[in-house]
Amino acid sequence: MSLSVNLPAASLKDQAEAMFRSKRNFALLVPVVILAYLVYAFFAFDVAGLAQRASLENAARLVSDSYSYKTHVTRDNRTGDVEVAIEGERKGTYAPGTGPDWVSFGNGTTIDLGRGNVVTYLPDGVVTYAIAGYGTVTASPSARGVVATFPEGPLPDFISAAKNRVMITTDAGRLTITRNRTEVFKYQMGWEMFFFTLDSPYHGLGFGQLVSRAVSGEAPQIWHDFWYNPMWRHADVAWALFETVLMAFLGTFGAAVVALPLAFLAARNFTPLMVVRQVARRVFDLFRGVDALIWTVVLARAFGPGPMTGALAILLTDTGSFGKMFSEALENVDDKQIEGIRSTGASPVQRYRFGVIPQVTPVLLSQVLYFFESNTRSATVIGAITGGGIGLLLTQAMITQKDWEEVTYYIILVVLLVFAMDSFSGWLRRRLIKGDGGGH
Repeated sequence: MSLSVNLPAASLKDQAEAMFRSKRNFALLVPVVILAYLVYAFFAFDVAGLAQRASLENAARLVSDSYSYKTHVTRDNRTGDVEVAIEGERKGTYAPGTGPDWVSFGNGTTIDLGRGNVVTYLPDGVVTYAIAGYGTVTASPSARGVVATFPEGPLPDFISAAKNRVMITTDAGRLTITRNRTEVFKYQMGWEMFFFTLDSPYHGLGFGQLVSRAVSGEAPQIWHDFWYNPMWRHADVAWALFETVLMAFLGTFGAAVVALPLAFLAARNFTPLMVVRQVARRVFDLFRGVDALIWTVVLARAFGPGPMTGALAILLTDTGSFGKMFSEALENVDDKQIEGIRSTGASPVQRYRFGVIPQVTPVLLSQVLYFFESNTRSATVIGAITGGGIGLLLTQAMITQKDWEEVTYYIILVVLLVFAMDSFSGWLRRRLIKGDGGGH
């Protein structure tokens, strides 16, 4: 005997309409909420003010600094001495009376910026700047200030003139005149002295000339001058990259070693006592709940700066993450394989070794390698705080706000390092997990 309940057609219709109405209202509510949040974010983060404060000129200058260098031609207005230096650094200073081919010494100093723009330092201290399409500016710096004369008409936007300072910025270069100093700098493409500094006998030689000298027995000296370049510091950069990888390696694999035994305590099928499981899981929550940067600051106060402090910060954070992932993997193991090992009379340790570890190894190893790759990037930021690795060099170059081509150099190296770690971890994953040593 069966009972059936027949609902009225009107009731079914009402229920269907109510369901469709609810879904329709929800579909309309979602975009309204998103729009409201975007409006709130627009005013909360002052997007309009940000657009007003943005400087496209500064952005363009920053970009140009990343792929070019500046040569400074500076005259001390008190003594008349002229110095030519790349990026204004002592390590890139030309010998007195020498400079690039666009700087001429003689009765004064003539600086040809190209395209009809010429700056002249006259012996009596007067400075002239012949600007293509505008005219000639003449300035006389003294202890009372800077007296400048300009072509007739209103000053263009590229000229800033005051009592003690005159600055002229054109596409050809920049001229700054103060009471004590007159300085011209000119942008040029490339990373000057990337291979050899001015004091090296190999500076300015072509590739063929370098090969010829290397073959004739000068290869060790050529390599020494390049590797220990005092401006670009290639040896220090290579060591910093090694420290960054070492920081990520010690932190990641150290966390895996610590987290694996603790994961058994957090797995339900291996630890029946709820109190033990909860304690282990809360420890994992504590470690991964605090970001690695926070751990870095705490550990730096406790142990001082250094790469090992960064490795410990990564270890603590990843121990929490690995503990959670490893315990979940252990809870999903196949009990039949463990029972098969147990039927042979194996001890608990042997059951874990031959019945559990082979099942979870592919998942565990894949996660560890992924974290290793990710931590290589994180170690760059952590190194900036702990004082180790490429992050420290990157921070130092950014703080100077002068040599942005070095910043670009370090960023490129970090990107290449990440590419290399991605390829290496992918190859290692195929080799250890799938048993495939090939590259396909």
